[in-house]
Amino acid sequence: MTLEKGQQERLAFLMRIIAKEQQHLSYSANKLFSQEFNKDRALSLEYDPELAETLEAFVSRFCRLQDTVGDKLLPAWLKAVQEKPATFIDNLDKAEKLGLLASADQWLGLRQNRNKMIDEYIEDLDVLVDAVRLANEGINLINAFADNLIEFLSKRFAL
Repeated sequence: MTLEKGQQERLAFLMRIIAKEQQHLSYSANKLFSQEFNKDRALSLEYDPELAETLEAFVSRFCRLQDTVGDKLLPAWLKAVQEKPATFIDNLDKAEKLGLLASADQWLGLRQNRNKMIDEYIEDLDVLVDAVRLANEGINLINAFADNLIEFLSKRFAL
């Protein structure tokens, strides 16, 4: 099975971008979680612009990587293997059935968690702390899914 040149270029681009996004997210996570992220640290966000910036980078990079993998690479992967992309949830379910994604439900939970990190922290720091911790725990799921898709593409299409 061969890919059209445009497909090859798109997939290669996404693979390069994801590698960079993984690296940047890892850096932000390591920096943010160099100390426990708890309510006391969250309370200091208002007075600690460096911590606030680190948190903002972590949240942004987490969201960006999840979007790139789930909204861009997965549909491109499906097209490459001559599957018709469907709804987002159906695409995740297909990836789970193929053994590429450990849990579609966990992925969707992480996606819902994003809103808590982005919006709800303004009112409730406990929500923020829990959401940020959950996102940190979910990095492995996102990275494993991305790595599985990329490994498949690299082997199948020599990308």
